[in-house]
Amino acid sequence: MGRRLQIWRSGDGERRWLSMLVDAMEEVSRPEIRKIPCDPRIVIALRAQLARPASPYPYGISKFSLRN
Repeated sequence: MGRRLQIWRSGDGERRWLSMLVDAMEEVSRPEIRKIPCDPRIVIALRAQLARPASPYPYGISKFSLRN
């Protein structure tokens, strides 16, 4: 995962990642996609995730180090 993060943070990779995000958002905004019901378990899990406090550390990084 860390390697993938490094790839998209480079110039072209970041633009590619942003382009993929925009494409995904455009796709799910289409009316025929929006009317497809979502599994209630996914909605419950998403609400639980959003209710948690935001981490001050980027994904996959914590204040703890294996070097300590």
